Amino acid sequence: MTTSPMFAGFDGLMTLSRREGVDIRPTLLRVLTDLYVQAPSHTIDEEKQFAELAGRLIDEVDDATRAVVRARLAIYPQTPRTILQKLKLRPSAPADEMPRAETIPVVVAQAVVKPPSEVEQRLAASLAMQPKDATEISDLFFAATATERAKILHDLAVTPLKPSARIPQVRAARAMHILEMAAFAEDRENFARELGEALLLPYQVAERVVNDAGGEPLACCAKALGMDSAIFQRVLLFLNPEFGNSVTNVYRLSRLYDVLSERSALIMVAAWRGAIVAATRAKYRPALYDDERHRARAAPAARPVMQPGADDARTRTTGK
Repeated sequence: MTTSPMFAGFDGLMTLSRREGVDIRPTLLRVLTDLYVQAPSHTIDEEKQFAELAGRLIDEVDDATRAVVRARLAIYPQTPRTILQKLKLRPSAPADEMPRAETIPVVVAQAVVKPPSEVEQRLAASLAMQPKDATEISDLFFAATATERAKILHDLAVTPLKPSARIPQVRAARAMHILEMAAFAEDRENFARELGEALLLPYQVAERVVNDAGGEPLACCAKALGMDSAIFQRVLLFLNPEFGNSVTNVYRLSRLYDVLSERSALIMVAAWRGAIVAATRAKYRPALYDDERHRARAAPAARPVMQPGADDARTRTTGK
């Protein structure tokens, strides 16, 4: 069967999932479903191909993913009948088979959508990732294996965490040019410095990203900049020759980069920024904790109050 342009590449991704041991089937099914329901109608070939691909994935994903897909397809009128049966959904009845009811005029009140106020906008802007949560995500990601990192990035795409803002296109384009040249020269120091300046990350974080043995943090930073897949592959090949000599490593990261969402990458950038804030607060907290109690001077001991004439009596007694 001829592959429709709408679903091109899905067979290769499914093969990669079986070969590399990275379970990307939930992501594939969600993306496949989103692409299908975005179009109001489909050709016969597109409908058959969607039924074949989705039918193979529905039985192999977790219950949560199946529930999300089921909800999307339940309200879509062009869902193939075989998929409806797999998801135990009732097909929509044709218009001529619908029971006729007495026509009763109904007045539907349309809700007036008000633009968010300034207070609501500030509140939404403040719902960013807390430094403690950012530190936990950052530490968990760096300590995870390759398979676990892929799973974390997949889960971040559907979390309500607020990602960092996109890098301006002009600044990102200039940074990508400098990064590619630094990779060709195998200059990891300047590569890390430029990466940190472009993504507003401290140098120690950018250096850790560049020197990470797995390469997933570097993929996140490149995706956050909007780097093209071909440029990212060249960076992998030249930046670290030892890593680039491994066909398995380059192939694995290239496939991860292709399915990595921009949202997941920007959330990781936000986590690394927040982790630095938490580390800075922890660094200076001992000097400020209970500061007033430790800095307060001890009050001098109160001198005894002498009664009038007591000094003369003491002098006569001691003979002084």
